Amino acid sequence: MADTRRLPGPNADIWDWQIRGSCRGMDSAYFFHPDGERGPARARREAKAKEVCQHCPVIAQCRTHALAVQEPYGIWGGLSESEREVIIKARKRQQLAVAAS
Repeated sequence: MADTRRLPGPNADIWDWQIRGSCRGMDSAYFFHPDGERGPARARREAKAKEVCQHCPVIAQCRTHALAVQEPYGIWGGLSESEREVIIKARKRQQLAVAAS
């Protein structure tokens, strides 16, 4: 018989914070760019998405999740794809420096 005590809890426990997100129910187009979107159009869309994030009660959980899974697309926790990439790369450099010392 399988030992189920070691299994993770329900998936809902991991994602429960999303239910309280200010973005819940909004059109995902606010947070994810369409193909080919560049320049001022992208900047405007990202600014609107980040404004929603700034007033969100779960911004910290959202940001933590996006950084932990290295979410490659969209605005998460008030951070754009490129902003998350900078943070992730800095963390990796720091980890390498610690490992090398």
